[in-house]
Amino acid sequence: MLGVVNRILLALAGLVLLAAGTAVLTASWPLGGRHAPLLTDEARRRYWHAEGWWWWAVLAGLALCVLLALWWLLSQLRRSRLRAVVVDTGDGAFALLRGHALEEAVAAEAGALEGVARCRVALRGRRGSPALRVALELEPHAVPADALAALAGPVLTHARTSAGLAGLPTEARLKVASHRAQRVT
Repeated sequence: MLGVVNRILLALAGLVLLAAGTAVLTASWPLGGRHAPLLTDEARRRYWHAEGWWWWAVLAGLALCVLLALWWLLSQLRRSRLRAVVVDTGDGAFALLRGHALEEAVAAEAGALEGVARCRVALRGRRGSPALRVALELEPHAVPADALAALAGPVLTHARTSAGLAGLPTEARLKVASHRAQRVT
């Protein structure tokens, strides 16, 4: 959800900046018309002729800002999840395992563990070397060490062997499900 909000705010900020840049370049409404100069003669004489390096520094700074903004925009649009994993079939060929299928299988198996209320799994990394990010929401009575051991043992071993991977690095985040306090009467 946060990623969607981030992209919407980024798009709105981009539209506002695009409109402001277009207004400055065309010298329209906020600047007094198309034929009005952006800088007065006195300002041009003072900055352009007195110190010639000043304009080059301003242009370099603006170019750096544009490059950083483009880098940020591209990093926002890049997908963080892995779409497929390369699986060796044993006969010299390779098959592609859908990343979403592996995520669902691990989430179903981890969600069935004792003490786990909910599980979310995200597959990250590269096709040849995937990694998992597992978020376990534990029930109030669950023991975190037991849930982590059950995840690290049979669940991840099953995922590794079924995908034909030598290793599957995993980051697990544990959280306790919210619950109401029990009253003693």
